[in-house]
Amino acid sequence: MRPDMLAPPPYGPALGLVETASIARGILVCDALVKRAPARILLSETVSPGKFLILFDGGEAEVSESFDAAIAAAKDSLVDRLLLPLPHPQLWHALAEPQRAATLDSVAVVETHSVASTLGAADAAVKAADVTLFRLHLARGIGGKGWFALTGPLHMVEAATEAATRSLAAGLLAGVEIIAAPHGELGGTAL
Repeated sequence: MRPDMLAPPPYGPALGLVETASIARGILVCDALVKRAPARILLSETVSPGKFLILFDGGEAEVSESFDAAIAAAKDSLVDRLLLPLPHPQLWHALAEPQRAATLDSVAVVETHSVASTLGAADAAVKAADVTLFRLHLARGIGGKGWFALTGPLHMVEAATEAATRSLAAGLLAGVEIIAAPHGELGGTAL
């Protein structure tokens, strides 16, 4: 997801995301959710392999109402969904401004099969332990999957990774790796 695609801050206290298997249905879902309650569309776009993503924010009640309308409108086209009443500030930051870590302590990389599961797992990770979410990649060029990277002391990275993987529904974890002592070049090349 490109940062220039997101609406400008400030972001609302709640975040919603709906992924559909149909582009046409995704556009209808987008219309349904904004008609139900005042929610701000942060992103609505197609991603590989032919899915449609809608990311929106607003007040908790409004996002919840819009989310319900979106799920009802998606019907059998629904791939995944996420409703976060209070996303961690690091999640907002990672969505808006992709960054590289200046220095890496221990590193965890968590890969999932959907954008919603990636955002939910990243939020769970940064809420569970004192780690830094420094990389978030959603859908583009990777078949609709997502991944994120965390850094911090090894015990914190392990705790965050455990929370992230526990938050995922069965079958949504594509991979997870923890690197206790990454080489200095890793942050400038692979991540």
